[in-house]
Amino acid sequence: MPRYRLLTPGPVAVPERVRLAMAQTLVHHRAPDFEPVFEEIRANLKRVFQTEQEVLVLASSGTGAMEAAVANTLSPGDLAVVVRGGKFGERWSELCESFGVEALNVDVEYGSAVTPDAVRSAFERAPEARALLVQASETSTGVYHPVEQLAEIAHEAPDRLIIVDGISAIGVHDIPTDAWGLDVVVSGSQKSWLLPPGLAFVTLSERALQAVRTSTNARYYFDLRSEIDVQPENQTAFTPAISLLAGLREALQIMLGDGLAALFARHEALARATRAAMEALGLELLAPDSPSFACTAVRVPDGVDGRALVKHVRDRYDMTLAGGQGSLAGQIFRIGHMGDLDGFDILSAIAAVEMALADLGFPVKLGEGTRAATEIFREFYGERG
Repeated sequence: MPRYRLLTPGPVAVPERVRLAMAQTLVHHRAPDFEPVFEEIRANLKRVFQTEQEVLVLASSGTGAMEAAVANTLSPGDLAVVVRGGKFGERWSELCESFGVEALNVDVEYGSAVTPDAVRSAFERAPEARALLVQASETSTGVYHPVEQLAEIAHEAPDRLIIVDGISAIGVHDIPTDAWGLDVVVSGSQKSWLLPPGLAFVTLSERALQAVRTSTNARYYFDLRSEIDVQPENQTAFTPAISLLAGLREALQIMLGDGLAALFARHEALARATRAAMEALGLELLAPDSPSFACTAVRVPDGVDGRALVKHVRDRYDMTLAGGQGSLAGQIFRIGHMGDLDGFDILSAIAAVEMALADLGFPVKLGEGTRAATEIFREFYGERG
């Protein structure tokens, strides 16, 4: 039987060990058995986020964490600078509008990272802005934004926040939350965390906690004040996703097993090999200058229907890649590097792209992409000993 492979930038392939943990008998979330599980999760989440602050866990997708970040730290009438370089940057603006926050948008060409100068210029035009909202990894374009430098600019005003969508970045890139002074960082379980969708994470600096206390937005389910009070006591304000938390406990042990440096190095190697393969095939990367390690976005060559390419890879070669979103629909395809993947899964994806391009009439030289990736993987696996 053919093996199905999932190489989208979310959801991701889930390891068997995690799936088995989620299949165990449920414990009750108000019973004593739940507390040591959640205590271990809380401690290990802090290690991955590289923070001493609490990492709050919500039962939602990553967008719920984004909404919580806006609703809890800003107030109607506030002004925020928003980096818009893809679908999820646009989502920050949409959330601001929903909660009465005015957005000063810094629009960035899809495939490019925002420049620190562009952000500084926005703050010079609007010194009263209360926050900067940005993606670390813009999943829709495969771009990594210079978050460390942006945090420095945001904090040129002492009370200004930097709010970071780390949904496809935390656990993939080395992002030391406390060391870089990031005020709010959010993530979601369906990316680097080896889990299905359904959990979201939010961590808040002391500056952000003060903003939570003074925000005048109406909140209920995503009222972080409630979670701040109870999660340090190993409880949640509402019913948690118990099975997903059982899986998260296992997933965190896997992620931290060889240390964070090894975790980041693996994602980087998978990304480097994928990019090298696509370029060896004569394809153009959407984000060649500031690529994310979470996924690689590739421009569909002239004469090839991008939607047909993704469908052909799925239907004939039992492998799911992602297409483009929004204005990039049909123009790019994306290969994810997160989840239960290794170099041989990536080689399979590259081979499937090669064969699909050939099937659709593009003059590709079969084996060129896998050759380029193999050279990188030989080096990476050799360094591991």
